[in-house]
Amino acid sequence: MNKKTILITLFALIAMTGWAQKRVNNHMYNPDPAPVVSGDRLYVFTGHDLDTATYFRMPDWQLFSTTDMEHWTDHGVVMSTANFKWAKQGDNAWASQAIERNGKWYWYVAAEDTTKHLHGIGVAVADRPEGPWTDPIGKPLIPGDWGFIDPTVFIDDDGQAWLFWGNNGCWYAKLNEDMISTDKSFANNGICDMRPMLDDEAQFGPKCMKMDYQLHKRVMKTGFEEAPWIYKIGDTYFLEYAAGGVPEHWAYSTSKSIHGPWHYEGRITDEAPGSFTIHGGTIDFKGKSYLFYHDGIPSGGNGFRRTTAFREFKRLKDGRIPKIDISVKK
Repeated sequence: MNKKTILITLFALIAMTGWAQKRVNNHMYNPDPAPVVSGDRLYVFTGHDLDTATYFRMPDWQLFSTTDMEHWTDHGVVMSTANFKWAKQGDNAWASQAIERNGKWYWYVAAEDTTKHLHGIGVAVADRPEGPWTDPIGKPLIPGDWGFIDPTVFIDDDGQAWLFWGNNGCWYAKLNEDMISTDKSFANNGICDMRPMLDDEAQFGPKCMKMDYQLHKRVMKTGFEEAPWIYKIGDTYFLEYAAGGVPEHWAYSTSKSIHGPWHYEGRITDEAPGSFTIHGGTIDFKGKSYLFYHDGIPSGGNGFRRTTAFREFKRLKDGRIPKIDISVKK
């Protein structure tokens, strides 16, 4: 094997396995990372598992940022359920994602809607990521319903913003330009139900037996489970998601339209070490690509005390994502 072949082989192995794991903070539990780039800085919005959690005990949301992926600023807890008077207080502050538009920041969160006693999607607004954050509408943007968790937000090249969310299903809505209301003329009262697509193996992977918590029984379904993460590279839309039921792995599908049909591309990772859930997404920052996710390594494998991790990786030439090794060996 000559020197050129060795270098090519080494590069291929790095692309497949990913670089060493790093963390935004090793001293607290910060699951469900949602990275976003603003100018010279990358922000990571996260949840907050309590130190004593033996179930999902999540009272608030946290923020971290960096300019070099090595040195991180811990901005602490910057928003809590107290910001949303319609939400259950002190708990059930689940996954979220924020985005910047026209000099304002919009943070979409999953919280328990006390009117329906199910999670709904709320929105908060601020002038800067550190806050202060306020609820501009005083009610859920998407009222509570079964599986209405894990929002992800995306602004297309034409300026149209879209909101995706879902567990054991996926739904999406067309956001108005104000980012705090939805276009009710779109689809069925403003919400498009993707669940028929999720039954198609070509779009979301081979079927497997997994638990449907609404039906309280095991059924055959494609891999899509929850935690959609939507973005676009060139003319291709990428939809990443937690897949496979419990324990979850990270997978993705692509499409030439925001409305599908989607094409299943395969796994991005296997299951997260020490955690039966996985949540995060990929992002490009200063010419490099990173995968953010959470695992349970710092808690010794407690799946309800999860910590954000990230790894650098190299996209394939067409933008597709190689299989990334997130095992503890790296």
